[in-house]
Amino acid sequence: MKTLYVVRHAKSSWEYHELPDMDRPLKGRGIRDAHLMASWLQDLLSTAPVLYSSPATRTLHTAMIFARTLGIPLDEVRVAESLYSASHLDIATFLRGIQGEPGSIMLFGHNPGMSEFITDCVPGFTENLPTGGVAVLQFEISSWNDLRSEAELRYFDFPKNQKN
Repeated sequence: MKTLYVVRHAKSSWEYHELPDMDRPLKGRGIRDAHLMASWLQDLLSTAPVLYSSPATRTLHTAMIFARTLGIPLDEVRVAESLYSASHLDIATFLRGIQGEPGSIMLFGHNPGMSEFITDCVPGFTENLPTGGVAVLQFEISSWNDLRSEAELRYFDFPKNQKN
């Protein structure tokens, strides 16, 4: 059995119009929301997952907030260029290529790929993964190489829901 934590980057800033998309930072609200969701997730983890992040500033910052909150050294956050603008198919291909067979992986990325990946894997799931949102999927596989598109949705939550 393999567990995948799908995390969409927290709310980013559009304040700096001159910055390329790759370099957009998190808003203050995004930083607070990332801390909120990481704290929520901390209670659900039994073992530390392997963290992979898109190289985009907002995504990497989100991953670092989660790593610090979960007690994972920052130098263990792995940057994966292929997660920037990844489609749902790109995400599946990325996961099938994971070496070392970790029991759980946490991916930090972008929409629409993240939401579409979850929709592909979880029958009947039609939600959009909001900024800062987390979905926890469980796959009945022994190797990431065997990943197919059927998973059980264990948890799904997002900042606005946590604040209510």
